[in-house]
Amino acid sequence: MARSLDGLFLAPVTDQAPGQVGTRTRFAYREEEGRIWASYEGGDIVRGHLVGTRADDRLDFRYVQLKTDGTTSSGHCVSTVSELPDGRVRLDETWEWESQEGSGTSVVEEIPAPAARG
Repeated sequence: MARSLDGLFLAPVTDQAPGQVGTRTRFAYREEEGRIWASYEGGDIVRGHLVGTRADDRLDFRYVQLKTDGTTSSGHCVSTVSELPDGRVRLDETWEWESQEGSGTSVVEEIPAPAARG
């Protein structure tokens, strides 16, 4: 099993469609005893949250987000956790909207923790 997501920051490798998660979006993950949760923001996302479970290297979670245009959306995602050759974590994701039409795949990878704000 790949290492814990607790305390990690991840970002998408490529942009999705406008109004969705993109390369400027940052995820702050937490993990405890098979439970995962994260908050995210950036790009077209003002604030987002996800919550779910982890079994070995499989994540299963629901997400909800507020976009800069004031609309909200929600969906379901299943991700596979792996470790890159340099030791960073990678999530290969398959997602589908529950609040609107659409589905797809995405990849997010671990990034350095953001600098503390003074």
